[in-house]
Amino acid sequence: MINDALRTILPIAGWSEERTNDVEITGGTDPILPTPFRIAETAVASLAAIGLAASDLWELRTGRRQKIGIDARQATASLRSGKYLVMEGTPVDSGRNPVAGVFPAKNGRWSYIHANFPNHRAAALGVLGVPEEPAAVRKAVSQWDAQELEEAIIAAKGAGGMVRSMEEWAKHPQAKAIASLPLMEIIRIGDAPPEELPPGDRPLSGIRVLDLTRVIAGPTCARTLAEHGADVLKITAEHLPSLGRQEYDTGHGKLSARLDLREEKDRETLRGLVREADVFSQGYRPGTLGSRGFAPEVLAQLRPGIVCVSLCAFSHVGPWASRRGFDTVVQTVSGITHRQGELFPDKEPGPQFYPVSAIDFLTGYLMAFGAMSALRRRATEGGSWLVRISLAQVGRWLVDRGEVPYSECKNAAKEFTPAELDRWSMVSNTPVGRLQHLAPVLRMSETPPRWDRPTVPLGYHQPVWPARAK
Repeated sequence: MINDALRTILPIAGWSEERTNDVEITGGTDPILPTPFRIAETAVASLAAIGLAASDLWELRTGRRQKIGIDARQATASLRSGKYLVMEGTPVDSGRNPVAGVFPAKNGRWSYIHANFPNHRAAALGVLGVPEEPAAVRKAVSQWDAQELEEAIIAAKGAGGMVRSMEEWAKHPQAKAIASLPLMEIIRIGDAPPEELPPGDRPLSGIRVLDLTRVIAGPTCARTLAEHGADVLKITAEHLPSLGRQEYDTGHGKLSARLDLREEKDRETLRGLVREADVFSQGYRPGTLGSRGFAPEVLAQLRPGIVCVSLCAFSHVGPWASRRGFDTVVQTVSGITHRQGELFPDKEPGPQFYPVSAIDFLTGYLMAFGAMSALRRRATEGGSWLVRISLAQVGRWLVDRGEVPYSECKNAAKEFTPAELDRWSMVSNTPVGRLQHLAPVLRMSETPPRWDRPTVPLGYHQPVWPARAK
């Protein structure tokens, strides 16, 4: 079965529509939650692409393809998997900081203050000149021109944005730059001989993934690769801000170590890990890791045959190429919150976020699909590869899928049934307790996705690779 969103992904992997005969989609279609955006269709398409790419790798190993199944409702629930975490019987708080949110600015405009991370919160409060109190933030924002506040917070190394309509965003230079790009790119960046997949009984057995990403999208990519057998080593640092609880959601299947890339000895340790890696996934602004000596072209020289996966907020082109951003920021500036608020206002009128983290999770899924597609190319034709994508490109793809008519989505349920959530969940024994969380969505006929390692606290392991199976 095929849906329109999956049809747009097929050319990236060189698949014909016939290839989708291996995919069975159940569980209905949009609307599943109260939003006009086609979050179920795009979730199903992204997960189907992962399944097909994993099946391709399995075929390289065995000569056999697999049958793939996806429940659209379960796929949609996965776009807010952080909401369904229960640690030792207590739901894990996934709420925003009280001073994060959308506030009225001058002249009827609105400003989004991204303040969950302490460094971004400090930047915004510093610009506004107020303490960490919602009423004080609201009053200060009301005295600002929304666009001037957007630029001031960015200049202070914070994050946020002015709420724009879709029509306004379409005229913005950054939107025009993104419009020139495909959904994602898989680019050959170096020469290397074809490289067979390591031995193993899963699509990604023996594949080693370095995960230098944070928050949701990038970590979801690496979590997904772990679902199919990859050894994933997450690299973070003590000085990098973290909410901690996000690892409960995105850390399944991973080892986790700390390296401070400001220190040469730790950079050398990372170079040693790269030499034995297959995939290097990073989620920093363009050029950030390059300044530390880990640009894709350098990595391809260090480890010919590497697959580099590169994520940023607003793409590698345009005036905002180096700008910080998150799912909520992209929603804000691109017209999504404006449109959601028009159709589904809260108690007070104004912009609203859609009821999932669609851009984040869709991006993570597509990154994993791209990595697996590049590994297949490495195995069949050789080369080092760069998979390049941004949150804004994925946001554009989501919006371009069109809207569900309001008459159809206005009465959509806000939550899944307890029976559904129970059926889709599993329990992992982690170092910090028993964690109930959503299980993998994909069904595969020969290699059902699973996580072989529970999520762990950041820095729980040493920065070394586990031995490969013989």
